[in-house]
Amino acid sequence: MNLSRRDFLKLTGGTVAVGGAALSGWGLTELIVDEGPVKSWHKSVCRYCGTGCGVMLGMNKDKLVRVRGDQEAHNKGVICIKGSMLDSLMKDPNRLKTPKIKKDGKFVEASWEEAMSLMTSKFKEALNDHGPESIGFYGSGQLLIEESYTANKLFKAGFSSNNVDGNPRLCMASAAVGYTQTFGKDEPPGAYEDIDHAETFFLIGSNAYECHPPLWERIMLRKKANKNVKIIVVDPRKTKTAEHADIFLPVLPGKDMLLLNSMCSVMSELELLDDDFIAKHVSFNDGNKKISLEEYKKFLKDYRPEKVADELGITPREIREVAYQFAKSKATMSLWTMGINQRVQGVFLNNTLNSLHLITGQICRPGATPLSLTGQSNACGGVRDTGSLAHLLPNGRLVANGTHRQEMEKLWKVPEGTIAPKPGRHALAMFDGMVKDVVKTALIMCTNPAQSLPNNRYYREGMEKAFLVVAEIFEDTETAKFADVLLPAALYIEKEGVYGQTERRYQIIEKLRDPVGEARSDFDILVDFANRMGQGNLITYKTPNECWDEYRNISKASKYDFSGITYDRLKKERGIQWPCPSEDHPGTVRRYIKGDPFADKHVNANHKVHFYGKPDGRAVVFARPYKAGVEDVSEDKPLFLTTGRVISQWHTGTMTYRISELKHSAGPGRFVFHPQDAGLNNVKKGDKIEVESSRGKMQGIVDISDHETPGVVFGAFYDAKFLVNNVVSDDHDPISKEPDYKVTAIKVKKV
Repeated sequence: MNLSRRDFLKLTGGTVAVGGAALSGWGLTELIVDEGPVKSWHKSVCRYCGTGCGVMLGMNKDKLVRVRGDQEAHNKGVICIKGSMLDSLMKDPNRLKTPKIKKDGKFVEASWEEAMSLMTSKFKEALNDHGPESIGFYGSGQLLIEESYTANKLFKAGFSSNNVDGNPRLCMASAAVGYTQTFGKDEPPGAYEDIDHAETFFLIGSNAYECHPPLWERIMLRKKANKNVKIIVVDPRKTKTAEHADIFLPVLPGKDMLLLNSMCSVMSELELLDDDFIAKHVSFNDGNKKISLEEYKKFLKDYRPEKVADELGITPREIREVAYQFAKSKATMSLWTMGINQRVQGVFLNNTLNSLHLITGQICRPGATPLSLTGQSNACGGVRDTGSLAHLLPNGRLVANGTHRQEMEKLWKVPEGTIAPKPGRHALAMFDGMVKDVVKTALIMCTNPAQSLPNNRYYREGMEKAFLVVAEIFEDTETAKFADVLLPAALYIEKEGVYGQTERRYQIIEKLRDPVGEARSDFDILVDFANRMGQGNLITYKTPNECWDEYRNISKASKYDFSGITYDRLKKERGIQWPCPSEDHPGTVRRYIKGDPFADKHVNANHKVHFYGKPDGRAVVFARPYKAGVEDVSEDKPLFLTTGRVISQWHTGTMTYRISELKHSAGPGRFVFHPQDAGLNNVKKGDKIEVESSRGKMQGIVDISDHETPGVVFGAFYDAKFLVNNVVSDDHDPISKEPDYKVTAIKVKKV
């Protein structure tokens, strides 16, 4: 049976997950014979989202010819349709194969020596003439840990520039700050394993069906195995995830904070709080000072369901039902992602989600945990853990903390005072600095900000002005067009290094073939650049393994200790979860309880939890008020625009939109209306419209779907011919600096 990939995509409907439990093994995919025979199989990890699915890669000499889910990994053989077609990505003939330099507005081929020499001279010129704040590094949650760590170390300790940031600022900064404020340390306390024990799933701001399909598959298997399992979905859109909910709350965009506080209010009113857990493990704070439990309860009274339900667009009864189910369930697991993080109150929302678990004791036991899902493959391990954001240093340290700077200066063996005390420019501020001619030169790796940044036209002005060096796999991405020096980057299994995903699981990608053409790994580019900039005494390692050994040994001086995770172990095992302080340690599934090496000495029969990130061992519940955002509907702009992903495409489509089957499945980008809104605005499917926001105008094609909610228009951002981010607001959370992609007021008219 000669079954093509397109036939297979039609057979699966382009939906959810393939392999594993979804299709009872990989027998079906073995019918696909249009890729050539497999000579050897190799364990690896998927290139795409933060789920971090284990995959088995079938190689024929230096060609990747087959991809299947790894039955022994945490995903139990299940991968999504995008991951199953990684081999198509690796076969793309249009890869960037040689360095290029822009001359007279056009790219011309250059040698590596020419390209790197020009790059070096421009960075030296900026440093000498304008100082460390005139240069920047903009990275990605897709770079390997060794690559992000090297860039962070080079810029902060080598150039004394804290202008190190990246696209994780756009997707998970609020989650990182929320965890840190609540527990004292970043990264989730629980794990995917909790899915197998939860009785209630509370999904808010997460379309897991389309964005994290293998995890959704696991949730559905849990529901099938236990008739008591309930799924609650909170989302302005009636997504595929919402269709499967036992309770669906279509709250109005931008109002989630009212819902979460109201749920806490109901729990207080109905005496659903876990008084014993609170007494032993929780303290309260209003954002400025400690408060008492009674003061917290008083704060919650302003959020009784009867006071907020109308503004939320749901009923008081629905709020009470969800609050009761959350608190009284045997084990409640919350899952959220961009719908919560990409908000002007993103940190407050994350704080309050954690608070829901703390006040009900739904935490630190199987099935009970707040788990923030990550969008990118290595945003956790490569950026949050390495401290590769403008305000961070490795392993949970802060640039603004003098003690933390001194610790890293000793560990990096540089003179005291080398690391600048002021946080650098976060993502939006970095590109704003280019617009204002303050940031003169920047290196961009493994990301596409010219398509992904909100209020895109404004920041693209800065990309025109600054001298940009871009490491890319394709020449025609929106960001590559702005490059002055374009460097061909190795892709996926053309290099080696570690990924760290949502549940603190580190996994290795082994090099299985040489890069195409003259392409080099981002790691090799950074090491070469360091030497040319006179930083060879700082960046002394030459291989990813040597870099990893330096970094894991540095982790010993922190509560992130993963010094026991060696390359040898990673090549044998299916990922290891930190903390993992020794080579014989099995890794840590759940933090802050027995089995976590940093909690072990504090826990006993009467005191089973210790939040060691805080000096007193207590997690913090914050009284966070709801504040209305600047963007709201009005007579002039009566609709909300919200953005997101679709199942067969990933991020800006740099990789997935080139795969013909996935492109065919998704179609072009478009504005998706509820039928009611289409009628009110006199538009029908296929019409061209103009959408106007406070940030500008753009044109696009109309689609219509019952999955949308009246008053909400959806636009995905994978299509470079549909730059929806041109009109998206760049309002951002004042603490995390993460932009609000989810709430933009618009008006539309037919063209």
